[in-house]
Amino acid sequence: MATQTEPTTSPPRVSGWRGLFLRLHFYAGVLVGPFVLIAALTGVLYAATPQLESWIYADQLRAPVGLNQASLADQVKAAQAAHPGGDLVAVRPAPEPGDTTRVLFAEQGLGESERRAVFVDPATAQVRGDLVAYGSSGALPFRTVLDQLHRNLLLGEPGRLYSELAASWLWVVALGGLVLWVSRRRVRRKEKAEKAAKTESARGKSVRGHGTIGLWVLLGAVFLSATGLTWSAYAGENVSALRESLGWATPALKVAGTDEHAGHAGHGDAPAAPSPARPESVDAVLASARAAGIDAASVEVGLPAKPGSPWQVAEIERGWPTQVDAVAVDGTTGQVLGEVRFDDYPLMAKFARWGIDAHMGVLFGWPNRLALLLLGAGLVTLVVLGYRMWWQRRPTRATGLTFGRPIPRGQWRKAPPALVVGLVVLAAAIGWFVPLFGVSLLAFLVVDLLLGLRSRTKPESADVTV
Repeated sequence: MATQTEPTTSPPRVSGWRGLFLRLHFYAGVLVGPFVLIAALTGVLYAATPQLESWIYADQLRAPVGLNQASLADQVKAAQAAHPGGDLVAVRPAPEPGDTTRVLFAEQGLGESERRAVFVDPATAQVRGDLVAYGSSGALPFRTVLDQLHRNLLLGEPGRLYSELAASWLWVVALGGLVLWVSRRRVRRKEKAEKAAKTESARGKSVRGHGTIGLWVLLGAVFLSATGLTWSAYAGENVSALRESLGWATPALKVAGTDEHAGHAGHGDAPAAPSPARPESVDAVLASARAAGIDAASVEVGLPAKPGSPWQVAEIERGWPTQVDAVAVDGTTGQVLGEVRFDDYPLMAKFARWGIDAHMGVLFGWPNRLALLLLGAGLVTLVVLGYRMWWQRRPTRATGLTFGRPIPRGQWRKAPPALVVGLVVLAAAIGWFVPLFGVSLLAFLVVDLLLGLRSRTKPESADVTV
């Protein structure tokens, strides 16, 4: 929200460049404010989902610790017997004593990235229930709803576009607020003696609190904006293309001697009608992967996508240190046919992995989640203070039922030409790379121009909606 001045009878006197940032900061804040509020609240809830999920789904996630453990093959057979209509796609062995094994099926009627998870007691091979799991994180229904609410407000593609629009502007609002905070500090130092003799107004306190909190959450807001854009629809495609062109993409698991990815590749001399993978091989496949260095507690054993293709065993531990190594294993011989190691990732691919995991609150465990909780609370406070600052400028009898005069238009004409040219070039470049930012910025300018033309015929009503 804009840190504007108290209502006066004449326009506030500010430098051209500061006025330019004030108008941009205000309009951008109005645009992203509602979404930031919802995203922050849902993000706070999402950060707490590991504990909530453990409580809500305790019957499915937990099992008594037994002295003996059934083979993975027996656990898979139990799950198949409970859900004979599903297509077995993967198995996630119980990572710790007291946890259940997840046997994952593809089923008709499930949404994109959804799988049926059947939970099996490792000690008795008894099925303890089933739930729909979403994505590579294996989010269960409660967390999935929060994830979708956080991502697209449960509105599907339109909501996703609004989410990307908000992420595109969040960093602009944050950095613009920093510029205004620095400039305001300079003004306050110059007028320190004069202001010391006056009592600070209620709105002045709101402005000061808004700026101080904004400074504390600045880096976090920029981080959330940048990492959020990596999986957005349009900017995300440009980020992926840039990473690919610079050699920063995440390496794919490939089968030795071929150019195909594991799970989609056949052997060069595969038989014409290869037999399908046998679930009974899951124990031997996992043993081969363990011998090859797949030593994380949490792994997923993926069945071949088609007959003759290798199995894929991948570490899915997103904490610190990150363990995401993966190997391709021949289900018949147990031979390791390919591997990809996190140590061999390009540095930027590692940063991308760490950034996404930190955004989701899983990289550093509870300290990561606590940081997200504090950041979310700070963003909520910023939005509330921003709208409170606007409310404190509402028409009242004391001000003659008129709004305080906002920063007037035409600030770009008072700003240094070099600054204007630099901002135009920078905005064009960013608008090309982050399309929704560019389109919305152009829309801002058009609307502002139309309001300016209207104000020429009705000068008394100019800017009253700002």
